[in-house]
Amino acid sequence: IVRRLGELPGLTRKKTKRTERPGQHGKQSRKPSDYAIRLEEKQKLRFNYGLSEKQLIRYVKRARTLKGPTGRILLELLEMRLDNIVFRLGFAPTIPSARQLISHGHFVVNGKRINIPSYECCIGDKINVSNCNKSKSIVESNLASPGLANLPNHLILDKESLSGKVITSVEREWVALQLNELLIVEYYSRKI
Repeated sequence: IVRRLGELPGLTRKKTKRTERPGQHGKQSRKPSDYAIRLEEKQKLRFNYGLSEKQLIRYVKRARTLKGPTGRILLELLEMRLDNIVFRLGFAPTIPSARQLISHGHFVVNGKRINIPSYECCIGDKINVSNCNKSKSIVESNLASPGLANLPNHLILDKESLSGKVITSVEREWVALQLNELLIVEYYSRKI
């Protein structure tokens, strides 16, 4: 997947040394079609955030109903998911591992244990690690080697109390994924 789509920071920390696409026909120099380019951008988004096609369609439909540029709103909705915020705070090395930690009940949002990775966080939500010693040791080891170098400006991290807080909505430049969201909106304009 990483060889085909490029670097996906939410999916894995691994980097490939090979430059050509995977498979027998990876070295072809044929120009991809417009549809292939849009599909590839959509797949980057899907694999990075760990979404099914059905979930992504639901997010696109919701982004269309809200005011503003659909692509930017779509990225904001995906960035405000609990699994992504746990990853961004450095509590987990990747989004799939953040999903697993959340579904195992290692996190508390505003004093309530949440085990749904797709839970939508709001501005002002406080994310804490549960009081279990196992939870704290897992998160402390993950904080020792964070996945992303910089903490986005819409989050605040307190390493001593192992907590984080959402203070504003995310800005486009803090989305670590390199993609063109307009192509994703164009891809779904035919489908929906």
